[in-house]
Amino acid sequence: MKKYAKWMVPVLCAMALLFGCSDPDTVSTVDGRKISQSEFQAYLKFKRVPDQDSGRVERALDEYVRREALAAAIEKTERLDKHLMQVELDEFRRQMLIGRYFEDYLRDSVSDEGVRNYYAKNADQYEAKSIRVSHVLLRVDPRMSETERQAKLTRAHEAFSRVQAGEDFAKIAKSYSEDKVSSQKGGDLGWLREGAVNPEFSRRLFAMQPGDVSEPFLTPFGFHVAKVVEGPQVIKRPLEAVEGEIRYQLRNEAKMAETERLLAGIKIKRKDKK
Repeated sequence: MKKYAKWMVPVLCAMALLFGCSDPDTVSTVDGRKISQSEFQAYLKFKRVPDQDSGRVERALDEYVRREALAAAIEKTERLDKHLMQVELDEFRRQMLIGRYFEDYLRDSVSDEGVRNYYAKNADQYEAKSIRVSHVLLRVDPRMSETERQAKLTRAHEAFSRVQAGEDFAKIAKSYSEDKVSSQKGGDLGWLREGAVNPEFSRRLFAMQPGDVSEPFLTPFGFHVAKVVEGPQVIKRPLEAVEGEIRYQLRNEAKMAETERLLAGIKIKRKDKK
């Protein structure tokens, strides 16, 4: 904008004269309120109107003045609640100030190096005990009658008995399980992190040894017959998998610290209610 500052002054002055203003720092007057060059230039920047495009600048001024005049006319009608309008304007101002400030402040607050350093210093946070599990699931839901639930449990016991008798767990899962995704893989659920699944499911499975098969037990999903295939093992999540959550955490911490720093410089007096 500085590049065209000298060019803009005579143009805006000409516009000021066009709209009946003799003050060279004023581009227009609306119902006695002066609109300054700096105010209008800020509007052009907000609307992304290039200074060198005189046609767009003139149209923008015309629109700006027209809307300012309309707003002034509406204020005079006293049809709207002025106090409510002021509260809404003040809240919008607060939201804009806070939002714009932290958007700018946090833009470069967390570097890639900062994320890597945090990951390196807190590696244990991204390590978890995991086991590889397969299961047979017989689904239940609250709308089922007790007879229907018992039929599901009976079928789960039947699957368990066949596995105990030496039949292949994967084949039983394909025949019995109502988890259509895992049943096609012989009941395989892959590696599960401790605490990342239903608490009852996690408690039972992480108390078992590789090769163990559980008796039927109930979770909100239904009756399970589960087998520990491998593990437990401590598996570390790679940086690529946790980079986003680390950056989010560090940005939040930076925001909280900057908030406290800003508030420390402001005196607040509040009249408490009795």
